[in-house]
Amino acid sequence: MAYSHAMPSPTSTERAQRQAEVVQALSACVPQHALLWQPEDTTPYECDGLTAYRQRPLVVCLPETEGEVQAVLKTCHRLGVPVVARGAGTGLSGGAMPHAMGVTLSLAKFNRILDLDPVARTARVQCGVRNLAISEAAAPYNLYYAPDPSSQIACTIGGNVAENSGGVHCLKYGLTVHNVLRVRGYTMEGEPITFGAEALDAPGYDLLAAVIGSEGMLAVALEVTVKLVPKPQLARCIMASFDDVRKAGDAVAAVIAAGIIPAGLEMMDKPMTAAVEDFVKAGYDLTAEAILLCESDGTPEEVEEEIARMSEVLRGSGATAISVSTSEEERMRFWSGRKNAFPASGRISPDYMCMDSTIPRKRLADILLAIQEMEKKYQLRCCNVFHAGDGNLHPLILFDANDPDQLHRCELFGADILETSVAMGGTVTGEHGVGVEKLNSMCAQFTVEENAQMFALKEAFDPQGLLNPGKVIPTLNRCAEYGKMLVRNGKMSHANLPRF
Repeated sequence: MAYSHAMPSPTSTERAQRQAEVVQALSACVPQHALLWQPEDTTPYECDGLTAYRQRPLVVCLPETEGEVQAVLKTCHRLGVPVVARGAGTGLSGGAMPHAMGVTLSLAKFNRILDLDPVARTARVQCGVRNLAISEAAAPYNLYYAPDPSSQIACTIGGNVAENSGGVHCLKYGLTVHNVLRVRGYTMEGEPITFGAEALDAPGYDLLAAVIGSEGMLAVALEVTVKLVPKPQLARCIMASFDDVRKAGDAVAAVIAAGIIPAGLEMMDKPMTAAVEDFVKAGYDLTAEAILLCESDGTPEEVEEEIARMSEVLRGSGATAISVSTSEEERMRFWSGRKNAFPASGRISPDYMCMDSTIPRKRLADILLAIQEMEKKYQLRCCNVFHAGDGNLHPLILFDANDPDQLHRCELFGADILETSVAMGGTVTGEHGVGVEKLNSMCAQFTVEENAQMFALKEAFDPQGLLNPGKVIPTLNRCAEYGKMLVRNGKMSHANLPRF
């Protein structure tokens, strides 16, 4: 297939020659100041939020207009140059890690809110608009954009589309795919393309759902139309403590089983609560083995009833202490710990690797206990925070990237978590994407035929495989080398394929 991960490493002379050729060609597309190629200029772009893996791009291009983006794509397509689109660089799976012989297309300057319609409850924004900026712009109309990833103050809507981001309130309000009406952009060939429509329903295949979460492999999104929702009249949050992680995990399942869909349902284990409490002083119970944050929003009457029902379920599930926010300030304080879980972890370890698998809710306790055993196996600490309501795990493995052995053990630890999640009926990623981080683990979840179907979709949009190559979909050879080809119904596809 045209789209391949196997690429020979160029010599320094070959790289310099190719760089000069690309810079000269792109100089006809964008002003000279919009091109970066010196090492000191391209180094800031060598990784995204997954800092363990770094690669300087051949060239960084910073276009300011759609015409410039289109010209850059057409030129790169003609020259056969890979292109990696980049937003704020907050991704945690290496999805925006540059290609050594490619162009990093920074879309940071596409940061305008083009239209906000309070009657239709929609906003049309450029891809570089920050997630939180949409809600800030909609606030005067008592509206907001619901998906709220922890990095919402920095991450862009284009990146959210690429990863199908969620957030702490996705249980009730959905992921990016549930809150976007239309995406407009360009293919690798520089052809304009639109997914979805501003109407609630669009004819034909649902390609909008295909492009959201495609990690920048199908098209470059430049404009997104999002749904806005009314701000609830009231929101209150329960903080519940548990002396046993199994009780906390069972409580999550019990809340959902009771027919309650909280606005947010998050879980943190003891190491994580200790880290965040020292950082933000959220008032967490440091004696608890796990805490749950359960939020209700709506009318005052709805919230009062739901808080009472959730409190009853949590007590029945073994909660040792329950606190309910009595003011908006206190509610935000409860959430401040959860929202600052990642930076808090950065204060207690030189580096951390954040995993992102999903499991059935009923297995939350099982995976936590399994991770505790893995800590002993790999001799590394791990802090755990979950979007518990939808079973999305975010274990943060603490390590020192300056120690190659620790990095190696961290990678093995992370792969173990992902594959254990799959074995428990889950998936290797929830909202951070596959990127480069989880390529090997994809071999454990998907069959050769399923990976081939994903290849086919990729090739339909990008036949030359130039958009964000080497990410998301593992090649057959890679799965063979990793020794993780999936077996289903006692049969393994291509069983005669040699292992290495």
